[in-house]
Amino acid sequence: MTDVERRKKSREEDAEAIRRVLAGDKNAYTFLQNKYKDIINSIVRKVIRDEDDVDDLTQETFIKAYRALENFNFDYAFSSWLYKIASNACIDFLRKKRYYTISLSRPLDASKPEYIFEIEDSASLPDTQLMDAERTTAIKKAIDALPEKYKEIIRLRYSEDLDYAEIAKRLDLPLGTVKVNLFRARKMLGLSLRKHPALFDVKF
Repeated sequence: MTDVERRKKSREEDAEAIRRVLAGDKNAYTFLQNKYKDIINSIVRKVIRDEDDVDDLTQETFIKAYRALENFNFDYAFSSWLYKIASNACIDFLRKKRYYTISLSRPLDASKPEYIFEIEDSASLPDTQLMDAERTTAIKKAIDALPEKYKEIIRLRYSEDLDYAEIAKRLDLPLGTVKVNLFRARKMLGLSLRKHPALFDVKF
């Protein structure tokens, strides 16, 4: 079988699975996840270094794809559509991570390229400085408004830069609980910061 024939067969296989999912067969989506999980994981890992975040974004990609599946255009390859969703998830994650840093002047670790660096402009306008201060205030208020268990987990993750296993040990919680709580905390922060579109040019 030629490469062209293999790609054609794969697209037809995906299209059939999607139709089954839309008809109510959830097992068909499990098939698509198993087929593309390693590829999506690899794509995300090229951009994001932390393995916990890689796993989260891989899962998020499939969740977003599932929710949008009814809008899938069968004229295109499912794989390309899925790769685009993964890419956008990574971009959104990197933007959010910048804003989750409580102190804008906090030293950043150059060995971790997933952080977005902002070089201080000594000639920056007062308006820019004011917006930075407003962003910091908005982030602090959003974090302060979180339930205590979410507030602590955000602090450990983004202020102390602990990985999931370290957070689980520090809080004496199962690893799965840490992942779920952090996911929920991010969602709550996103909803809160969405109230400030002029300050945060990012989709939550």
